[in-house]
Amino acid sequence: MPDWTVVIPVKGTVSAKSRLGASAELALAIALDTVAAVLSVPERVEGHDVVVVTSPSIAPQFEALGARVVLDAERGLTAAVAQGIAAAGNGRVAVLLGDVPALQSHELAGALELALQHPLAFVPDADNDGTVLITALRAADHRPAFGVHSRAAHLAAGYVELDIPLDSGLRRDVDTADHLAALASHLGPRTRAAL
Repeated sequence: MPDWTVVIPVKGTVSAKSRLGASAELALAIALDTVAAVLSVPERVEGHDVVVVTSPSIAPQFEALGARVVLDAERGLTAAVAQGIAAAGNGRVAVLLGDVPALQSHELAGALELALQHPLAFVPDADNDGTVLITALRAADHRPAFGVHSRAAHLAAGYVELDIPLDSGLRRDVDTADHLAALASHLGPRTRAAL
């Protein structure tokens, strides 16, 4: 199975996960659980090149997990994603948002395997309005459109929606307290400890 580089932007400021009303510690725990799940994807599927775009203050915690860190220029999510894609090179690149603390490594592996069938692909969130993952077989083809109504924006940009079960941890991003509560025991260990 060909290698992928997975880019994960993580806001390292006190405003991280502001809609959730989370503390900085909880927001960081969510991101660390997400990155740890990606790093544990079997090597036959994913090349374990994980690029985290984040701030200097929390970068060492992602490096300790084994991720490669690119320091965020703090120009917003779109710019952070672009930084990560540029650092990844022009192979197969996936961009995963850093707020899926119930993600299981096999769920990401399955999505990346499906993505091999399409030049551009994406996975929507459980609300079918946002996006949690975009993939490109060539990094230069990426047209990221994260933000409000990003599912529709990625469809318009030519990304093919992957058929991922609604209850997959990959689709369960946490933007609100209700999202977090619904995941309960499925949350990663750092997130559970921070609650």
